[in-house]
Amino acid sequence: MNIEYFIAKRIIKGSEGTHQFSRPIVRIAILGVALGIAVMILSVSVVTGFQNEIKNKLIGFGSHIQITNYDSNESNEPAPISIHQDFISLLKTNEEIKHIQTYAIKNGIIKTKTENEGIILKGVNTDYNWNYIKQNLKEGSVFTPSDTINKGIVISQFIANELGFKLNDKIVIYFIVEISDSSGTRTDILGKDFYVSGIFSTGFDEIDKNYAIVDIHRIQKINRWDTTQIAGFEVELNDYKKIDEINDDLNIAVGTDLMTQTIKQLHPTLFSWLDMIDVNAILVLVLMVLVASINMIATLLILILERTNMIGILKSLGSTNQKIQKIFLYNAIYIIGKGLLWGNGIAILISIIQLQFGIFTLNPETYYISQVPINFNILHILFINAGTLLVCTLMLLLPSLVVSKITPVKAIKFD
Repeated sequence: MNIEYFIAKRIIKGSEGTHQFSRPIVRIAILGVALGIAVMILSVSVVTGFQNEIKNKLIGFGSHIQITNYDSNESNEPAPISIHQDFISLLKTNEEIKHIQTYAIKNGIIKTKTENEGIILKGVNTDYNWNYIKQNLKEGSVFTPSDTINKGIVISQFIANELGFKLNDKIVIYFIVEISDSSGTRTDILGKDFYVSGIFSTGFDEIDKNYAIVDIHRIQKINRWDTTQIAGFEVELNDYKKIDEINDDLNIAVGTDLMTQTIKQLHPTLFSWLDMIDVNAILVLVLMVLVASINMIATLLILILERTNMIGILKSLGSTNQKIQKIFLYNAIYIIGKGLLWGNGIAILISIIQLQFGIFTLNPETYYISQVPINFNILHILFINAGTLLVCTLMLLLPSLVVSKITPVKAIKFD
């Protein structure tokens, strides 16, 4: 029989079943650990959820890497490149690359009876992956690009509400184009009709306020490009973590006439902000573990001091310091374990409520999303629990050494 474990159980039951001084202290210690672990789990879940949500929105709309022409033009309309590139066959054999698609970009102005609104048209081809847009489609459907030029346009819910458009409505968009003829090159304004085939909402203002999707052949015609000219390629990867490595490989493969840019390079400020959030999460974890450890040290010291008489009796009966230390370490592990159990329950319950009902909202103009995201990752929870248990247990070795300073004679007289 494990005598140390038996005595430890008696101490805990005594603390819970009587009105001893240690009873409220034990409860406070359990509550402290529970709140600490709940805050750590929720912090990591929210931070990783927030990062994943922003990354998924940007990558879903623009892929991981873009291949375009070197262009000093300050607008977001890159100079055209040929759709026929030697490196495409090489990229298609790369196991890290999931999908490659062509696209074109054109700036325009939507004109209504009362308002004018700037918009960026993204032209897509038959190779376009519609999965992300379909997941966020609120009304209608996507169109099928074709050589006969599809006049469909997929706009955001924000633009539809702002300008009063509904499904199948005609939208007139005006473009500034350069026309070259025998008299030279001149700038002109060209108007084109589009018909709303679908309405989407990503919840990400940078996309919803600025972009609409059209047939790439319309942009080619507006720009006076032939059917082999595009703005660039979008490359979707299997693993975001390898984005920098794959980008370096692609940069070599495309040669000196073209350039590659990752989604992080296209949105440097946003991704720098996301990286800074990691630092805040680490700081929260360190502080919470530190607070829980100090809380447990104080609790263990109180338990030791309250049981000084018992320690003296055990020593007089021949018990060693190490065995008596084990008694109080068992107590501490019990308190930590119970705190972890309650803390996990609280964190998981709040996470499930938020995932189901989204009761905690955000201002999308500031945070890019409308509600607090939760990334429920079981591995993160296991690591947080294991780390907290390990650190707290190691730090408890220090107060348990107080036992070695207690002598039997003084301890038995202690009151």
